[in-house]
Amino acid sequence: MYTTDLTGKKQAETVAEDPKKLAAFEARVANDEFIEPKDWMPEAYRKTLIRQISQHAHSEIVGMLPEGNWITRAPNLRRKAILIAKVQDEGGHGLYLYSAAETLGISRDEMTEALHAGKAKYSTIFNYPTLTWADIGAIGWLVDGAAIMNQVPLQRTSYGPYARAMVRICKEESFHQRQGYEIMMAMMAGTPDQQRMAQDAMNRWWWPALMMFGPPDDRSPNTEQSLRWRIKRETNDELRQKFVDITTPQAEAIGLKVPDPALKWNAKRGSYDFGEVDWEEFYAVVRGEGPVAKERMQARVNAWEDGAWVRDAARAHAEKRASAKVAAE
Repeated sequence: MYTTDLTGKKQAETVAEDPKKLAAFEARVANDEFIEPKDWMPEAYRKTLIRQISQHAHSEIVGMLPEGNWITRAPNLRRKAILIAKVQDEGGHGLYLYSAAETLGISRDEMTEALHAGKAKYSTIFNYPTLTWADIGAIGWLVDGAAIMNQVPLQRTSYGPYARAMVRICKEESFHQRQGYEIMMAMMAGTPDQQRMAQDAMNRWWWPALMMFGPPDDRSPNTEQSLRWRIKRETNDELRQKFVDITTPQAEAIGLKVPDPALKWNAKRGSYDFGEVDWEEFYAVVRGEGPVAKERMQARVNAWEDGAWVRDAARAHAEKRASAKVAAE
């Protein structure tokens, strides 16, 4: 669901590279060619991709938790079936992305260990609780809507395996966004209590959704380099503005009010002016201080430990097959 660097800190190390190889690489990227796993690439490029793709993968996997919590409490069989399919999709997205990251020379175990140790980040949005069924609608509409805004440009990112993974992911995220909006439409056409529930979810998820695009451009030193290498195609603030411009009319169409007193259409710019995100809250949640951050991480660690026997059995089976193949030869 998420791709933008969360911290705003410059993390890629500067490594002396062969000037000719670097120039050839820069020329290929500038020409919008895909870089493939066996191609030469700068070490900083590789590390930036590992950080971004693994962070994206972690977000998909952790993102299964707040919605999975509502599968048994969905209001009817139709909603339950849709939500099961959506959670399953998110798990698949994580697997696609872990596979893409592995082509850069990092193992899935290493990425998982970094997440559990707190060294790797995931989307701050998943450190907020889902209090009512309306939250599932808000997540589908706002959170997956923000994800689509982030991810559609990544279908043209410079790293081939990442770009190709994003094609299918974006198609499925579009379904997620529509099912979320359909939930909100149904609730706003319902009873006064349902309408209040929908507006409450809107109030709680609007600002965290805007935080999904990462820190403002002047606090995101990785952005310039990522744009030059075509890892990113648009800045955090550009994407955030697009999200506000597209989502505000959608809210108005079904009677929801955007919880931002500063929101106002600017005819001169052809866009909405909107209020300042609470960046202190954003960085606090990044540091692991979100309302349910500890519960989310504990759930992931527990799942990893509980599944150890499956990984051990699969490894033993693979080794047995390999040994049998060698013996047969």
